[in-house]
Amino acid sequence: MKIKKTYSFAFWTSVYITVFTSLALVFLAYFFLDISLNFTYILLNVSVVFTVTFLITQFRLERFIFQRIKKIYDSVSILDTSDFNKTPITTDIDTLSRDVQTFAKNKQQQIKNLNLREGYRREFLGNISHELKTPLFTVQGYLLTLSDGAINNKKISKKYLKRANKGVERLIAIVKDLDLISKLESADLNLNKEPFDMVELIQNVFELLEMKAKKRNISLIFNKNYLFPIMAIGDEERIEQVLINLLVNSIKYGKIVGTTTVSIESLNKNKVLVKVSDNGEGIEAKNLPRIFERFYRVDQSRSREQGGSGLGLAIVKHIIEAHDEAIFVESEFKKGSTFSFTLEKLEQL
Repeated sequence: MKIKKTYSFAFWTSVYITVFTSLALVFLAYFFLDISLNFTYILLNVSVVFTVTFLITQFRLERFIFQRIKKIYDSVSILDTSDFNKTPITTDIDTLSRDVQTFAKNKQQQIKNLNLREGYRREFLGNISHELKTPLFTVQGYLLTLSDGAINNKKISKKYLKRANKGVERLIAIVKDLDLISKLESADLNLNKEPFDMVELIQNVFELLEMKAKKRNISLIFNKNYLFPIMAIGDEERIEQVLINLLVNSIKYGKIVGTTTVSIESLNKNKVLVKVSDNGEGIEAKNLPRIFERFYRVDQSRSREQGGSGLGLAIVKHIIEAHDEAIFVESEFKKGSTFSFTLEKLEQL
């Protein structure tokens, strides 16, 4: 291990002072005081002078450097003083320099992350404000029109009440989705994990979304015929919601007269991988890291035309992570996307 530079400095300083004082003492004793000095006396003097000088020099160096370094630490640690409380303050300038550089880099990264999060927070507040404001103003507009006398016209009143009801339904959907995400993030959602047949669940979701898919001439299919059940373990109701959200997204942004394919693969004896693939418009690489954020939309105008709360993929991510599983996305712009997630597989004898 390298000796501290302060010890090295104190050592050589003590050597120089000891040599000088010893020579001076011998010179004075021999030429001016006429005192004969024996070897033991000289050795004792050298030892005492060296030890005292070394201790005083080291102590003063420690104090001198410590006071100045402490000011540096106090200056750079104002963001989080606990970082330096974890390790003792060093008087080794090289070590200090490395520590401060590391500290500065960490703080710069933390500041960058905080600024990024602040940007996301502002964007999220803007998005949620827009999502809530649009249906609210729509409902308000229809109700004001009805209150101004349009309610007396049965044809107009029925149409406006129907449209106002759609706006209220959209608001309810947004609030429900926000409540679900809040529960998922706070681990307040109890999952009822039980074995279920993944093939049967997917088939049920196909039937549920059949009419929605037909409106865009999109076929919902398996990648092959599954002749036997594939048993997975999880909250069947929540996994159904995951599949619905993924398939609805695929239908919304898929190619008209296109195909959405679902496959089930065995990763190992304990895991299955469920894939939802389409041949739609795909997602640009720059948008992939953020598609699971709340209210983040790849195509703002088209997404809002298609409806929905803008929380579908965020809910999917939280549900899968609540199962301690992982979700993945692969996409090639203008060629299609594949969303996949893992689940625990029931071992079959």
